[in-house]
Amino acid sequence: MPIKIELNKNAKNGMKPVKIFTRDIGNTALTQLKNLSQLPFIHSHIAAMPDVHAGIGATVGSVIPTDGAIIPAAVGVDIGCGMNAVRLSIKSSQLPTNLKEIRFAIERAIPVGAKAHKMISARDKSIRQLQTGMDFIFEKHSALLKMMKKPRQTWVQQMGTLGSGNHFIEICIDENKDVWIMLHSGSRGIGNAIGRYFISKAKKDMQGHMQNLPDRDLSYFSEGCENFDDYMFAVDWAQRYAFYNRQEMMELVVRAIKPFLPPFQLTKEAINCHHNYVNKEHHFGKDVYVTRKGAISAQDGELGIIPGSMGTNSYIVSGKGKADSFCSCAHGAGRKMTRTAARKRFRREDMEEQTQGVECRKDSRVIDEIPAAYKDIETVMENQSDLISVVHQLKQVVCIKG
Repeated sequence: MPIKIELNKNAKNGMKPVKIFTRDIGNTALTQLKNLSQLPFIHSHIAAMPDVHAGIGATVGSVIPTDGAIIPAAVGVDIGCGMNAVRLSIKSSQLPTNLKEIRFAIERAIPVGAKAHKMISARDKSIRQLQTGMDFIFEKHSALLKMMKKPRQTWVQQMGTLGSGNHFIEICIDENKDVWIMLHSGSRGIGNAIGRYFISKAKKDMQGHMQNLPDRDLSYFSEGCENFDDYMFAVDWAQRYAFYNRQEMMELVVRAIKPFLPPFQLTKEAINCHHNYVNKEHHFGKDVYVTRKGAISAQDGELGIIPGSMGTNSYIVSGKGKADSFCSCAHGAGRKMTRTAARKRFRREDMEEQTQGVECRKDSRVIDEIPAAYKDIETVMENQSDLISVVHQLKQVVCIKG
């Protein structure tokens, strides 16, 4: 499908175009995209994916190329949040009839919400790879230490944990009746602290220039300044933490479910992709910083994961490398309703109906994750058919929420 809406196509005064791959977009998100388009360092244009919806400052589902500057709030506080999926060598018919024990086993193995591991031995390798960078960040920015309880201990013990909100672990079945493990998480409490810390520093640096910003949440660091370099170092560290966190969780999930299944192997290389991150890339004749806030890279032939919701399909996809999207695509279904609105509108009975056939929690604490709070994943996929090809369609049978 072609681009559905193009803002500022013939704009003057330095405003850049905004190319939107859907017509399903709210007014707040449109305003945020227009605000972004006014920034002087935007390169070529901004792209908005089919799951686009309002965020804090920058729009969720946006791809923002910047030349010589970076916006910490556009990357956000769940730095490196993303997906991991792997296919097993067993068929759905080999799963136990009662999936509750599998769910309980995963919940015992993976701390969810604000919980953390008590022991760190299972994660020694990942922690060693990150230790030097973390020591540098803490030593240079000691104020970060005050933003977390026991920060040096917390970032270690949260390695291999799920978190809360829309983070999840699922057992899924594809169109060939093959079994998959799929999970969604990020850089946990330490990534959140890094994000909040540098967003605050950007606002402080911009205090004398706020009148030139359409939104103070779009405060930025200019390339060459000390805070720019320190932020890029810290955000790269948090992105690696998020990658290892998903990797560690996947290993723990595989170990937890083995006693309930016949012997199996991992038959497809794990896909581990960010969808809240920044990366240096070449687009439209220039090397620029590409911030994907709720979007994944979809280079030609690159595999990615696009999840739906607790009761709908998810997709393994292959990118088509389309230039107008900066070789990107949607990161999921995208919310159409706030968490507060979902809690007010729906009840447990609604959750039970919409997650029928899925072994998952259905209590009031996960009402805000009800499928009806999200956009229709099939429409999202249709709107980006020129950006990606579907490789596998997945449907969950077990879902663990934080």
